[in-house]
Amino acid sequence: MVDLSIIIVSWNVASLLRACLRSIYSSPIGSYTLEVIVIDSASSDDSVALVRSEFPQVKLVPQVENIGFSRSNNVGLELASGRYLFLLNPDTELVGDVLVQLLTYMDAHLTVGIIGPHTLNTDGTTQSTRRRFPSLAVGFIESTWLQPLAPKNLLQHYYAADLADEDISAIDWVQGSALLARRDVYTQIGGLDAGYVMYSEEMDWCKRAKLAGWEVIYYGKAEIIHHGGKSSEQVTARKHIHFQTSKLRYFRKFHGWLPAQVLRLFLLLNYLWQIIIEALKGLLGHKRALRQERVQAYWQVVRSGLKVN
Repeated sequence: MVDLSIIIVSWNVASLLRACLRSIYSSPIGSYTLEVIVIDSASSDDSVALVRSEFPQVKLVPQVENIGFSRSNNVGLELASGRYLFLLNPDTELVGDVLVQLLTYMDAHLTVGIIGPHTLNTDGTTQSTRRRFPSLAVGFIESTWLQPLAPKNLLQHYYAADLADEDISAIDWVQGSALLARRDVYTQIGGLDAGYVMYSEEMDWCKRAKLAGWEVIYYGKAEIIHHGGKSSEQVTARKHIHFQTSKLRYFRKFHGWLPAQVLRLFLLLNYLWQIIIEALKGLLGHKRALRQERVQAYWQVVRSGLKVN
């Protein structure tokens, strides 16, 4: 058994994957041992060839089809042998001795099951990756037209804005772009819920870990860079569908069927309203190509019905 298994799910981001792997192998590891597992989700670029030629030490697992982020991570989790399991996006880069810092902290705090580092944007600013669990009110407000009108303290609480970026703090969940879990957590609660294609799967995992008695920590003194959403940017309509159905799946699991159905109807009405607004702006001649693209994307969302598995 190695100390740390890093699991990367990659899709059509070869150049970013190269930078990610280079940062891993140049990161200090101290006395800890390491394995890296790359699950390639049927990329059409040269990702597979790149890993085979430039990083032969990586355990590469190419998929014949894109099975989604959660299922792909579960493939990696099943193959991993580490005491610790680090889910890492391919569009990230490790900074300094982040691995040693996280592992040292986990070794010293046995009640901590999951930890996430301080995440930076490409320009060096802080990316918000620490969260508290969303209330039903947050579900109706976040990423809808109501968000600019929401009480400031409601979303600040959800985004844990009261915590300093460099803090080491107990939190509810950390984003899956860089999430390190203890193997005992995986053994106890299982892998990611494969019903989430992408989005909210890490929130669900952290929720189950906390219900099982584990602590979740945001570790602000260790840093990574996350260039952000480069795979999901490639499929705009599907991105909206996956984001909202994942939100609905979470609320159905932890708040009940009826609140989730009310939220689903509200979200569909929200997209219909956005279609009307974008169409009117297009008719007035304001960025017509952009407005048409958005109308088409939002209509695909409405047609999907935001049905949850």
